[in-house]
Amino acid sequence: MGRQFGPQQYFEREAGASMRCPDRFIVVLFAGGLLNISVVATVLAQRPETPGEPVAVATAKSGIADGTSSPTLTAATRRPLYRLRKSDVVDIAFTFSPEFNQTMTVQPDGYVPLKAAAQIYAEGMTVPDLGAVIREAYRGMLNDPEVSVTLKDFDKPFFIAGGEVGRPGKYELRSDTTVAEAVAMAGGFTPRAKHSQVVLFRRVSDEIFESHLLNIKAMLKSRQLQEDMRLMSGDLIFVPQNLISKIRQFLPASTLSMYSTPTQF
Repeated sequence: MGRQFGPQQYFEREAGASMRCPDRFIVVLFAGGLLNISVVATVLAQRPETPGEPVAVATAKSGIADGTSSPTLTAATRRPLYRLRKSDVVDIAFTFSPEFNQTMTVQPDGYVPLKAAAQIYAEGMTVPDLGAVIREAYRGMLNDPEVSVTLKDFDKPFFIAGGEVGRPGKYELRSDTTVAEAVAMAGGFTPRAKHSQVVLFRRVSDEIFESHLLNIKAMLKSRQLQEDMRLMSGDLIFVPQNLISKIRQFLPASTLSMYSTPTQF
């Protein structure tokens, strides 16, 4: 036989459960009416107070997580600004003092001369950084100078093709280009080229190069160019000479004709 509950015990049990479910408390309160209001009030008075938890607010601000800037998410890290190099040319324009306008070239030592001011070291700076330094250089002779700096000429991305290609030399890298496309831009393979061992040299650091051996002949024959690598600025493509061309210079002309047309003998 189950345990019998009186009215007071019933409302004490239900009020205790209401601490976990506020909606249930409302039902109990109205169900009990005025009969057991004092019982419910006593139970609620014994309920431990819990501090309210702060509501998490989602922020859509780029590069910010929990109020802290994340360097890996900032636009400057994802898309770094161009930094000046030797022989780069910049235009400097003063909005209210056009007599100080000038065109400067970054010298081999990294410095740039300024008109009526001391030269400054510009190599490695971004264009906005250079503008800020120039404003400081002229602040002594101009009141709050307004300067705009524009990159006029710079060392454009390039690749070099050498060896057994039609036109060896340096070429601008204006868009995504693969090794096979670069060979075609350089005049294609010569009759002495070894298509199966094209070498791509890439600079990793000032002292380290990495090399990749590509079989362009097999890729073109199978019409599968998935392994055709994309070039980066400064890459060197070298097409070696094939074996027949290497030994041709040591063989007499009669022997070469015998190997080229053996059916006549």
